[in-house]
Amino acid sequence: MIIWINGPFGAGKTTLAQKLRERRPEFLIFDPEEIGFLVKATVPKPASGDYQDLPLWRGLTIAALREIRRHYSQDIIVPMTLVEPEYLNEILDGIRRIDDQLVHVFLTLNGDLLRHRIANQTMHPDPTRNVEIRDSRLTNVDRCLAAAERLPPTTRILDSGAHTTDALAEMILDAIDGQAWPAMLLRE
Repeated sequence: MIIWINGPFGAGKTTLAQKLRERRPEFLIFDPEEIGFLVKATVPKPASGDYQDLPLWRGLTIAALREIRRHYSQDIIVPMTLVEPEYLNEILDGIRRIDDQLVHVFLTLNGDLLRHRIANQTMHPDPTRNVEIRDSRLTNVDRCLAAAERLPPTTRILDSGAHTTDALAEMILDAIDGQAWPAMLLRE
């Protein structure tokens, strides 16, 4: 199984992935942002500056998951913001060809709470770089939250502002262990 944890920057994807792995140490965590760093250091940046706009990043993300699955049977958790519908469909379709047990979770929360979280996070030890990252995340809050309206119909939407990380992890683990998702959390 591959569990893609999606949602706005600052919604708690990485924290949730780590909590899931605490509960199930056999889980693997794959962060496609690392591929983004490699791509940014290797090829010219797209006009947008966003490496997700590069077909190379999307292809390498799928290829890396294919190779991980080929060599390891454990469930894989992927914490990554991916809100551009075309790119999301491309990657999720590619993942389904690798592993038909795909769970796509989208973390959402109140915009004011998200802005507060971002404003209080330290994302980089260099203060100048930290401000750049914070500003970029704040600029993308509305776009990322609006993405919840255009998600694939099987996406599980969880409110990371209303639930603790432990509660979110429990919901996901219960669901993958065969218990039903709460109806309000499964996008119809």
